[in-house]
Amino acid sequence: MLAMPRLPHSALALVLGAVLVDAMGFGIVAPVLPSLITRLGHMDLAAASRVSGWLVGVFAAGQFVAAPILGQLSDRFGRRPILALAMMAFALDYGVMALAPSLAWLFVGRAVAGAAGAVMGPAGAVLADVTPPDHRSAAFGWLSGAWGAGFILGPAVGGMISSLGPRAPFIVAAGLAALDAVAILLVMRETLKPGDRRGLHWRDAHMLGAFRPLSGVGRAAPLVFGWALWQLSGAVYPATWAFWSTVRFGWGPRDIGLSLAYVGLTSVLVQVFVTGRTVALLGDRGAALLGLGCGAFAFAAYAFANRAWQVYAIFLVGALSNLAYAAMSGLLSQQVETSHQGALQGGLSSLSGLAAIVGPLILTQIFAWGVRHGFPGAAFLFAAALMAGCIAFVARTPRQGEARLI
Repeated sequence: MLAMPRLPHSALALVLGAVLVDAMGFGIVAPVLPSLITRLGHMDLAAASRVSGWLVGVFAAGQFVAAPILGQLSDRFGRRPILALAMMAFALDYGVMALAPSLAWLFVGRAVAGAAGAVMGPAGAVLADVTPPDHRSAAFGWLSGAWGAGFILGPAVGGMISSLGPRAPFIVAAGLAALDAVAILLVMRETLKPGDRRGLHWRDAHMLGAFRPLSGVGRAAPLVFGWALWQLSGAVYPATWAFWSTVRFGWGPRDIGLSLAYVGLTSVLVQVFVTGRTVALLGDRGAALLGLGCGAFAFAAYAFANRAWQVYAIFLVGALSNLAYAAMSGLLSQQVETSHQGALQGGLSSLSGLAAIVGPLILTQIFAWGVRHGFPGAAFLFAAALMAGCIAFVARTPRQGEARLI
């Protein structure tokens, strides 16, 4: 079972809560996006999927810009105020989106939500602040598990309340984010000691600058490329899942929500009961390769699935892909000092954001093309190819201890 990091304060629960609410906010609106976009844009599902790709890309663009900035700010002012500010903005924005009268307003809202929801960087930095280097993979596993838990609760709640209208999930997401912001301000204790804080370096507040600490470890570069391909392939879920399941199986918001909740449940089970033991047995590199291999298999299987029950069976294997986040994050976090953990985690979030901008645009185009030509699983097959490329890069990553920063 994944060991809980031992913290002398309330940071763990509140940080995991922020990630949980962030994931819930994303997942709670996913089941209603097909109906909301088709209604606001007066278009069919294939065209709506392309619009969805742009929406996900805009969300990711906001995250791409904001993530390294939040990381730099958390290294300067501490983790607590940055997390609280992000969640406040997150709450306000979802409230605005609940009233969006057009697709244009929805685009604006998704951009702001992406920027405000870039909490994974500061959240990861909190765990790095209070966790020894050799236990960080387990700690990051809890972070990923919180995200997975959000995908259990978010889609399930979104599917259930969709009967109240496609805007109801946005209102619930706004309320949850507001509650979390208040809890962080009132309860959370700061984890970054004053002596470990550093000045603002705006020249580093971007993806390449955030990875500056890794520039001296040339053999670690394949892991960075592997991370990017992994994130590109993972974009197939938020970009196409609701549309693919609607076209393939005729699912509505309730069925979509339940399927995404199942995905989240199996992800959490892997993080809690499998990740720690697998990393201990195989090491970070071996665990990452195992997770990526299972993910590639699942993507390829989804491409040809033609029964709803197959979806639930396939993800029993695909859930093991969650091993990759904890293992790859642990490998990278070992390369920088405490004072730069915020910048590193912001850089990882920013790199993920860059992939999430490009990924949905490509994958939704492939999905729409596949629908027009009778093969709605085309996007998943392409994602499997990306994951295979990631495996090739990660396989070249040095084993622990073979490459360190000087």
